Amino acid sequence: MKFGIFDHVDRSDLVLSDLLDKRLEYVKAVEAAGFYSYHVAEHHATPLNLVPVPGVYLGAVANATSTIRLGPLVYLLPLYSPLRLIEEISILDHLSHGRLDVGVGRGVSPFELNFHKVDPASSVEIFLDALEAVKYGLTHDFLDHDGKHFQYKDVPMELRPLQDPHPPIWYPSSNPEVAKIIGQGGYNFVTLGSLEAGKACIDNYKAGLAERGSPLGPATDFPGGTAIGINRHIVVADTKEDAMKIASPAYDRWHASLVKLWVENKVDGPAFARGVVSDIQKAIDAGTDIVGDPEFVATEIERQVKELGINLMNCQFYFGNMAHEDAMRSLELFRTEIMPKVSAIG
Repeated sequence: MKFGIFDHVDRSDLVLSDLLDKRLEYVKAVEAAGFYSYHVAEHHATPLNLVPVPGVYLGAVANATSTIRLGPLVYLLPLYSPLRLIEEISILDHLSHGRLDVGVGRGVSPFELNFHKVDPASSVEIFLDALEAVKYGLTHDFLDHDGKHFQYKDVPMELRPLQDPHPPIWYPSSNPEVAKIIGQGGYNFVTLGSLEAGKACIDNYKAGLAERGSPLGPATDFPGGTAIGINRHIVVADTKEDAMKIASPAYDRWHASLVKLWVENKVDGPAFARGVVSDIQKAIDAGTDIVGDPEFVATEIERQVKELGINLMNCQFYFGNMAHEDAMRSLELFRTEIMPKVSAIG
């Protein structure tokens, strides 16, 4: 059982330069605590994510760390030139000395896609076209691709990734039908949502992976060859009352950032956004947030790991307008009081 970190790097009350400085301090502490990976979101024109160019931010993360794996979760492929992205992936893989994980997705927000003049109705086919071009370019001396949206002929691949044949590819989803397709592709998988919704996706992913019979690409550090994970907000304090005092306002700010574009445009969000409740206690009841003293948090993690059948939990300790000191304290309690108890489960 491994623990990673997921980070929206969402807006807080800090100016961005201070926020980024404190995030790098946080990532270094995460690495020292023994976490497996650090994954960052990509969103555009929303307070949910203040590092919409994840490669730039991850270059700084790579320079500040030496052992933790890192990567975007995800690159929004419809917004990229595959050729340019191949080059960025290769640079980051070398900057990190082979620690890069590449998350891919199409983007679920039509507003963010429209800001980039990408038709949301075509995003799936653009995504699939780009993904094939990127995979080909990472594994060949020349990029040749003749798709509907992207075409390349005999483009020299002067930049190649350090990992052979390419960095592990991660493909998250909260859609059970898509989850099975991801499993059939052999990708690493992460989902989110309530225990019920998360288990439906995980079970479908496992069924798809069983049909395939083997993972895509290089062997990973996970049993069975792929990560099977879920994202969770986690807040730990000495008492449940103290943890709730920290978690509640931070969750309110994070949730407001999550739904901002949908609220302003007066439309319902995608399924995953509609499933994210606005009240922290309801989120705890659904299992998406784990908040309390170390004993409670450890017990709840054990329960979820066994019920979901996962080998990775991505923890989100730092979100909303949470004070830096509170996030760091939560991380320290997790390191000292929880990780020794729960790392062997699964």
